[in-house]
Amino acid sequence: MARRKPTTPGEILQEEYLTPLGLTQQKLADHIDYDVKVINRLINGRTSVTAPLALKLAAALNTSPNFGLTLKRRWIFMKPQRLSANFPKHLS
Repeated sequence: MARRKPTTPGEILQEEYLTPLGLTQQKLADHIDYDVKVINRLINGRTSVTAPLALKLAAALNTSPNFGLTLKRRWIFMKPQRLSANFPKHLS
């Protein structure tokens, strides 16, 4: 059974926060004092959430810093699960 890939933190940021709030990537970047390139790379899945970024996003969006970091962990661990057929067998 094929599993759907997990939603990236950037997809959540765009769909659940920026779009509904009418915010651009530039406005968010300016508000949290980050380079817009970082926000763009996050939204496009080319970079991950760091602890400092998670803290600033949480403060700006009134959410928990764990939210972004939890999504990041789920995203990181999905790829190895798909590749688990190549993992070595347990040592006996």
